[in-house]
Amino acid sequence: MSDVIITVRGEHEARVAPERASVRISVRTEGPERTAVVDSALRLAEPLRTSIAARKDAGAVLEWSSRNFSVRAERPWNAEGKRLAPVYYANVDFTATFVEASELSIWISEISSWEGIEVGWVNWHLTPETTARIEREVAAAAVGVAVTRAHAYAGALGMNDVTPLEIADTGLISSGQPGPSPMTKARGMAFAADSAPAMEYEPEDIVISATVEARFAAH
Repeated sequence: MSDVIITVRGEHEARVAPERASVRISVRTEGPERTAVVDSALRLAEPLRTSIAARKDAGAVLEWSSRNFSVRAERPWNAEGKRLAPVYYANVDFTATFVEASELSIWISEISSWEGIEVGWVNWHLTPETTARIEREVAAAAVGVAVTRAHAYAGALGMNDVTPLEIADTGLISSGQPGPSPMTKARGMAFAADSAPAMEYEPEDIVISATVEARFAAH
């Protein structure tokens, strides 16, 4: 019997607990006078800056930044359809990366009641070194799944051996277009506040997945 070409797909995924938590915090103020609004935003931002810097010195924060400061004006309409005097808005944005979710939770509980503070997004992630290692392991496991499937198909045809001909990220063999590489994503970041004074941030595992396509000759 002549060789039979077998094309299969292999998938694998790993679930890893997040190692880091990055948060965005904003200080926002508004009022009828631009100078007063700007001064208020800068004044309210200073204790937040001090708090983050202290945690950086203590090792709870890996890195932080405060790069965005903006001021804008809007002229609202009243009930009679007339434009009113301008209202000015100012905001200062901070980002900080915490070593542990528990440290982030304690800090958010502390600063969330401060005047002008708004807690924005939280991004759970891994270190680059862990991401690279898990991606390699997941990709290798996906190839193993493809090899196992190829052997199963060959065995069903009464053939004992398979020889690899091609292997690629999904989509490259079947359509000739680039497909997705192994990727990481955080699913379902959740947070909740109960009657206790502390807020709890409980991330779900980060999912790293890989899919490959492979072509074998069975004989």
